[in-house]
Amino acid sequence: MRHVLLLGGTTEASALARLLAARGIAATLSYAGRTEAPRLQPVPIRVGGFGGVAGLADYLRQHRVTHLVDATHPFAATMSAHAVEAARQAGIAHVALTRPAWQPAPEDRWTHAADIDGAVAALAGPARRVMLALGRMHVEAFAAQPQHHYLLRFVDAPDRPPALPRHSLVVDRGPFTTEGDRTLMQAHAVDLVVCKNAGGTGAQAKLLAARQLGLPVLMIDRPAVPERTEFYNPEDVIDWLDHDTGSATGSGTERGV
Repeated sequence: MRHVLLLGGTTEASALARLLAARGIAATLSYAGRTEAPRLQPVPIRVGGFGGVAGLADYLRQHRVTHLVDATHPFAATMSAHAVEAARQAGIAHVALTRPAWQPAPEDRWTHAADIDGAVAALAGPARRVMLALGRMHVEAFAAQPQHHYLLRFVDAPDRPPALPRHSLVVDRGPFTTEGDRTLMQAHAVDLVVCKNAGGTGAQAKLLAARQLGLPVLMIDRPAVPERTEFYNPEDVIDWLDHDTGSATGSGTERGV
């Protein structure tokens, strides 16, 4: 019997969970635990970490998981690396459901940073009004550039104020629209957008809004992950499940990227 462990927290993970439930495929959706009120799902959920590679491999064996699908955020590099190795140790099939990275259009004004530290360093200079479209995980790093006024947007209200001397905080949950993000940027007189290259369409509104307003974007590039099979559509994962034996050697690597 197939049993899928779906590492989630993304829109794509929720879409795949719905397809798995509709097909009657046994699945468990795992959240890292950073969102206080995860959306209701049609499959059982678990919340919290696994305790590294060894803990995840033990979970896969103990719960007789046959297929591991990593649908975490493209920047969850540690979890993705753990998934690759844990699946190998447990001898089960593994794929990633991810998003193609964004590419700049000719009219876009992008500069790039390799990581959060690089983005913080790139903000040296005169005060600006910066939209930090990063969620709440890395906000405190930008306290090293306190001269700016930061616009923050969180899914949940924080337990304590962000450690930025000048900021505005919006608590809202997507999906967001280009028109809405353009209005938000204009209302806060934003003159620079900082974001991660999350890819996909669900988080693209801020980039389209910045393009329409002619605003520069500081794009944080994706971290490297181990070689793995990747799909961009939940339906393709279902097709893979229908044709895969569940063993690590039958993981459909010929369809990977």
